[in-house]
Amino acid sequence: MKNQTSFADFEYDNRKRQTKREKFLDSMDSLIPWKRWVDLIVPFYPNGKRGRPPRGIETMLRMILLQDWFNLSDEGLEDSIYDSYAFRKFMGLNFLQEQAPDATTLCKFRALLNENGLAEQIFGSVKQMLDETGKIMHGGTIVDATIIDAPSSTKNKDGKRDPEMHQVKKGNQWYFGERLHIGADAGTGYIHSVEVTAANVSERDIVPSLIREDDEFVYGDAGYSGMEKREDIKSDPHLSKIDWRTNTQKPYRKNKWTPGQGTYWYEYMEKQKSRVRSKVEYPFLVIKRIFGYRKVRYRGIAKNREHAFMLCALTNLYMLAQAQPA
Repeated sequence: MKNQTSFADFEYDNRKRQTKREKFLDSMDSLIPWKRWVDLIVPFYPNGKRGRPPRGIETMLRMILLQDWFNLSDEGLEDSIYDSYAFRKFMGLNFLQEQAPDATTLCKFRALLNENGLAEQIFGSVKQMLDETGKIMHGGTIVDATIIDAPSSTKNKDGKRDPEMHQVKKGNQWYFGERLHIGADAGTGYIHSVEVTAANVSERDIVPSLIREDDEFVYGDAGYSGMEKREDIKSDPHLSKIDWRTNTQKPYRKNKWTPGQGTYWYEYMEKQKSRVRSKVEYPFLVIKRIFGYRKVRYRGIAKNREHAFMLCALTNLYMLAQAQPA
């Protein structure tokens, strides 16, 4: 990255304070393992021997991250880089020497990441970094899922909705889209497992793929109750030994008295389960409200799955930044 100071930098250095956006980008810049991520992409990146010389891998990575953090379109991101000093500073661009990559270049770089499963590898590298530094505990997992809406309109070229997305009824409301499943560490809340399916796929069917090999107990809401009775769980040597600490579907208020254990014992135990299980809700808040991922960005499960891996990697980094001392 180019670090030559420009006239704009001199001018902005005299400001009274940094914006929240600048502070956020500075904290992310210091936490992201840039070399690890660049090394993952190098084997798949054009070498520049043919055609137009490619832009730097780190430059394109920074552009992708800005898009995911601020939920911008390709063209909108390009305009924002020219318009925002904080974006230009994070990109490391000096307009006296080079311009921002255009929307087409960004689209091609994202396609390269998707086609080679690099977003999943980036998520794995963040998880490995957290594990190496002792930020992730082992032994317990919290499972949960959320629905991400997809466009239900048929006013498009094909005159059809996305065939890989489906509708599902939740409560008294129908939803159309995908379902994002995550497994979070029961001790710290960091995401360690991710899966994306159509919305009509039961979240209970995906649970085995969200559990780690060393997990001894699993937390979940009432939708996961009775998992230990499923045949695929009972037949698995590891899953059959897990302590399933899920909230009960039965109204525990009918059984407020257990001889020898005191009044309101069931209510107390349900609250203790919920105290641990609630940690999984915060990553969804970051993804859907802070990063703005409330609607799918692409058609098809494959592209949105890669996007989900990148968002979950960034969510872990966001949570790590918040855990740092002020």
